[in-house]
Amino acid sequence: MMTMKHTRRHLLLATALLVTAGLAQAQAQLDQAAPAFSARTADGKALDLASFKGKTVVLEWTNHDCPYVKKHYSSGNIPALQKDATGKGVVWLQVISSAPGEQGYVEGAQAIELNGKRGATPTNTLLDPTGQLGKLYGAQTTPHIYIVNAEGQLVYKGGIDSIATNKVEDLARAEPYVKLALAEVAAGRKPNPANTKPYGCSVKYAKG
Repeated sequence: MMTMKHTRRHLLLATALLVTAGLAQAQAQLDQAAPAFSARTADGKALDLASFKGKTVVLEWTNHDCPYVKKHYSSGNIPALQKDATGKGVVWLQVISSAPGEQGYVEGAQAIELNGKRGATPTNTLLDPTGQLGKLYGAQTTPHIYIVNAEGQLVYKGGIDSIATNKVEDLARAEPYVKLALAEVAAGRKPNPANTKPYGCSVKYAKG
C-alpha cells in the first residue's frame, strides 16, 4: 500500500517529468512564438521576454573565457553589433548559462564589470546558472544567437557569422549572419539564411 510520503514523492517526480517534457516541446522553433521566459538580470532584477513585445530581441549566449567569444569581443565585433542594434531600438540580451564551477560562470557584479572593460553595451545580461533558459532555447555554443521579431516569433537562430574559427583575421571575410539578419528584420523581411550552424565553445551546463 502506498504511503502519503511515497504518494507525494511520485507526484513530485511526475511534475518534474512534465516540466522536462514541456521544456523539450517548447524548444525554440523558427517562425513560431519564441519560448516565454522570466530570468534574473546581472543587476538582480527580474526580466520577462513578454515585456519586449513590439520590439526585436536578440539573445546572445556568451562565456567570457571562451576563445571564440574572446575573438568577437577583443576585436570589437560584438560590441559594435550591440551598439548598432540597440541604437536602432533593438533589445540585446546576453545570456550566461555557465553553471557554478564551470568555465564562464560569473556573478552579476562580475558580468557588469566585464562588459564595462570590453566596451559591451547589451540592453541587459541574464544569469542562467541552472541552464534552464539555455536548454529551453536549445543553446549549444558560445556564441549562439537567436533573434525574435516584434511579433514575438523566432526568425533567426545560429552562428554569428560564417567562419567557424577563433581567429580575429577571419572576421573580415566572414558572412556576418547576425548583422544581415537584423537588417532583414528591420526591413520587414525574413532573414535568409534563418537557420545557420552555431560555432564556439559548448555551453557549460551543469554536469549530470
